[in-house]
Amino acid sequence: MAIGIRHQARMIALQTLYEYDATHHDVQDILQRHAENRRLDARVLAYADELVQGVLAHLDQLDGNIQEAAHEWPLDQMARIDKNILRLAIYEILFDNSVPAKAAINEAVELAKTFGSDTSSRFINGVLGTVFSRFQGAPAANTGSEVQ
Repeated sequence: MAIGIRHQARMIALQTLYEYDATHHDVQDILQRHAENRRLDARVLAYADELVQGVLAHLDQLDGNIQEAAHEWPLDQMARIDKNILRLAIYEILFDNSVPAKAAINEAVELAKTFGSDTSSRFINGVLGTVFSRFQGAPAANTGSEVQ
């Protein structure tokens, strides 16, 4: 699958998860609306759906990982967009494994730059660095994906 397709799918998945988190609309309805409004390639829609379903299937575990890595930020006080970027990336790092963890981290940082606040990319990078180091058993500073 081409990198452009995966990037588009992550953006659609993020927007779907964000809307679901905010409104609890049916995720299939949200995805279908995105597909129709944006005339998405079937491969983009299929990968976005895979990501959304994976995140929702592992939501408690993903949120647990976020809370362990960012214990000073309760989930209910975290920016909704940041929380959903983290969920998506942690799902890819811990459960999906179809892309290298560092690529998932870099993609998440880019999503944070596009959709988040001025500080989102650093926050996302720090939390994911901690999750990655726990996953790898290495120090957090060795992710190789830090925003400069």
